Amino acid sequence: MSKILVIDDERSIRSTMKEILEFEKYKVDLAENGKIGVEKAISGNYDLIFSDIKMPELDGIELLDKLNEAEVDSPIIMISGHGNIETAVECIRKGAFDFIEKPIELNRLLVCAKNALEKKSLVRETKVLKKKVRYTNQMVGQSEGIKRVRDMISRVAPTDARVLITGENGTGKEVVARLIHEQSNRANEPLVEVNCAAIPSELIESELFGHVKGSFTGAVKDRAGKFEQADGGTLFLDEIGDMSLAAQTKVLRALQENEVTRVGADKTIHVNVRILAATNKDLQKEIEAGNFREDLYHRLNVIPIHVPSLDERKDDIPLLVDYFAQQICQEQGWAQKKFDKSAIEALQKRSWRGNIRELRNVVERLIILSQQTITAKDVEMFA
Repeated sequence: MSKILVIDDERSIRSTMKEILEFEKYKVDLAENGKIGVEKAISGNYDLIFSDIKMPELDGIELLDKLNEAEVDSPIIMISGHGNIETAVECIRKGAFDFIEKPIELNRLLVCAKNALEKKSLVRETKVLKKKVRYTNQMVGQSEGIKRVRDMISRVAPTDARVLITGENGTGKEVVARLIHEQSNRANEPLVEVNCAAIPSELIESELFGHVKGSFTGAVKDRAGKFEQADGGTLFLDEIGDMSLAAQTKVLRALQENEVTRVGADKTIHVNVRILAATNKDLQKEIEAGNFREDLYHRLNVIPIHVPSLDERKDDIPLLVDYFAQQICQEQGWAQKKFDKSAIEALQKRSWRGNIRELRNVVERLIILSQQTITAKDVEMFA
């Protein structure tokens, strides 16, 4: 239920607004002047605030200034009496969401409230998403292996060099790709990711290069491929070792000529794309087995970056556990839980075939099933 604060020195206005808003299932608090209103707004964590402009002691503009200083992020709708329109506009310039005029119209009041609450919800969702992205694209650790990876990222990111990222499943190869893109000159352009292992071999060419209407069953309209979608930006080919030989041939041509041809089309399309690729396979062995083109390998492997396994960097486990614990508890809105020294030591003794991905799953399981402080006994029971 959304919480709304109404600040107005007129009892009749406060009572009327409270009745209307509570009928719409909002929870409503009242303040009879600006001073009380500021105190409640700062401490009450409201989803929306209505404030009269003309009030004794502390008027609406002064109230707005104080709430801005206190970094209150609730949307504020000003209540404007006759002759206060210019002042209401000044409030908008200072950050108020909107204003309504007296006498208050029912529909205008409810529409303003609905719009402001939707904005509040969108702002909250955006903050959560940004926080998730920030967490997702971090490389945690101080081991020598991770320091080398960070150093390579900082060196190659500002260039357009192709990078081949290798490592076991779950080591964070996709994080390396995103960090390279974020630190590159193409950071404001698209980063398009393709999981080559997840796309059936008969569809990979259409996925990468696009198709024209009628080129195959199900092609009901023209469609741009991933190369075109990434034009000006970065294309990340994850699990490149699982790509079919036919698709490899076309990728090689695209890299050589900076051009693609949609399936079923004759016309070529020029593309400007930086390629990052990743694999958990030994491509040298795949070449010997006839499963991967050697010329494509050399095109992709301009800058090799190997991401170490978790078993190769167990000194990073304390930092990773703390990082994942904070992330998981914040995402779920739970009280922060702690891992004691015995729990960390128990986790460091384990072998991590699933690498970082497996460790995160274990940390989440322990947070859900254990008490406030997680011990070695909890690790033994639940991990």
